[in-house]
Amino acid sequence: MNEPIASPRLRDIDPILMAVLANRLNAIVREMSNTLLRTARSAVLAVVRDFSCSIVTGDNRLLCPGEGLPVHIFGSSLQSQSMCDLHPDLAPGDAFLHNDPYLGNTHAADHMVMAPVYVDGVHLFTACAKAHQADCGNSIPSTYHAYARDIYEEGALIFPCVRVQKNYRDVEDIIRMCKRRIRVPEQWYGDYLAEIGAARIGERRLIELTRRYGMETIQAFIEAWFAYSERRMVDAIGKMPGGKLSNTTTYDPLPPVLPDGLPIRVDIEVDPKAGYIDVDLTHNADNMAFGLNESVACAISNAMCGVFNCMDPDVPHNAGSFARVRVHLREGCITGIPKFPHSCSMATTNIGDRLVNVTQSAFASIGEGHGMAEGAIGMGAGAAVISGMDWRRNGPFINQEWLLTNGGPATPETDGWLNYGLPVAAGLMYRGSVEVDESKYPILVKQLRVIAGGGGAGRMRGAPGSEIVYGPRHDPMMVVVSCDGQVFPPQGVRGGQSGPAAGTFKIFQDGREEKLPGVVACELAPGEWIRGVDAGGGGYGNPLERDPARVLRDVLERWETLQRAHEVYGVVLSGELADHSLQVDEVATLALRQRLLA
Repeated sequence: MNEPIASPRLRDIDPILMAVLANRLNAIVREMSNTLLRTARSAVLAVVRDFSCSIVTGDNRLLCPGEGLPVHIFGSSLQSQSMCDLHPDLAPGDAFLHNDPYLGNTHAADHMVMAPVYVDGVHLFTACAKAHQADCGNSIPSTYHAYARDIYEEGALIFPCVRVQKNYRDVEDIIRMCKRRIRVPEQWYGDYLAEIGAARIGERRLIELTRRYGMETIQAFIEAWFAYSERRMVDAIGKMPGGKLSNTTTYDPLPPVLPDGLPIRVDIEVDPKAGYIDVDLTHNADNMAFGLNESVACAISNAMCGVFNCMDPDVPHNAGSFARVRVHLREGCITGIPKFPHSCSMATTNIGDRLVNVTQSAFASIGEGHGMAEGAIGMGAGAAVISGMDWRRNGPFINQEWLLTNGGPATPETDGWLNYGLPVAAGLMYRGSVEVDESKYPILVKQLRVIAGGGGAGRMRGAPGSEIVYGPRHDPMMVVVSCDGQVFPPQGVRGGQSGPAAGTFKIFQDGREEKLPGVVACELAPGEWIRGVDAGGGGYGNPLERDPARVLRDVLERWETLQRAHEVYGVVLSGELADHSLQVDEVATLALRQRLLA
């Protein structure tokens, strides 16, 4: 028997009203997000949308995540809990700046602004706006510092949930600290104002909503919505086969600290009768003296993301459904509870991406129709942090690019998503604009193209990655790349093939190419270029079972090559690609597949 789910005042809420209120909350988060998107200054926010807005209840339960990035959103309630614990004097008009990974944040580059929302003296909600910064004061010109031996070498400016506004006015001491230590102070301040604006929009709309429907109705709705979400999750888990799963992936070598790479293991137990899924991350290495350690927020969110990727997508994502997934962490573990002062500079990516992949692919071992392949990993050259001097503005510039593709993983029913980005972001970030980046920063993009045959083959194929070449226009430029997936690429499942590996190369003025390490800071002189090749997503199922008509379409759309159609998928095509006269020779295809299966 499933455990009973408490549902206070559930019968008092009409189902239609509950649906209306749930959608109204989503609309509020969308308005918050639109405010941040349209008013931010840095390209990483205003173009790429590397930010997330959410609504948390006054007692610190995630109520509405909107379309936030999973790695940002799952931990929102951890940060609001820190706000309540550290500030017993909360009041209307307060706002808090929080980027401390030891107090519930993801990593130092994610600045969270939180505004407690009061209605008739009751702290009913907290409006949250989290945004990845173009610069956070790191000791190197990048928001990612893989080789930081501790938080001191990392160098980021840390705000352990500090009051940044009181009575709706900035606390100028905090603003001055940021402007002094951040390389692009006015750009940062513009992004800060965008976050504050988003949080205040959320505050205003939540007060209006509560005044319209009444405090009692809203409080009853919150409990009813959580109870409904938990029931939906229980039902979804109840439809799965029970049992224990275990899976391992390997993070790329990172000389000299990881000469052979790093195995990452997940153990999962599905209990359909009780309605719980347990995810155990404790059987992994201890914290290490580098910036790849997972923060608590990232470890939990990335494991949860891997689980929810394999569940009914209509299950609401909030504290109600989350209660049915228990993530087990170990203190001092690289995928768990970090011991101070280990650096979590890159907690949101790299090992975090591996956690999403290893979890979602574990479910494929249940049987056909379950789980997913691994999605492309690696923030290659297309996601590098670029910096230098901009002669046009006579000042410094810094920004994280987002011109990668990174092929999405295949699922039991769908091909991978082309503009996937990273597993931790679940395709919710926007691809950057070449034109906008070239106008805002002194760079020139020489080439950007999708790689034909760049995804893992399968009955459902992984999406291909892309290739990019760019360099400085006038003055030298620093490019910091933190790319996983060059040695151990994304894996396929249930007979699906792995996606092609990523790669980073420097092109010298004479045309000579040099392959670069996965994590590297590379200075480019005028006339030099960096070339990045994305990884592709893994495939699901045997490629010889793929519908030949799909293979034909892939070739026509340049997702696949004629050679791979024949050799990997066993599909014989007649006609010419140039004039789109290709067609499947069904008799020859059947014979070829029979030979390949023999």
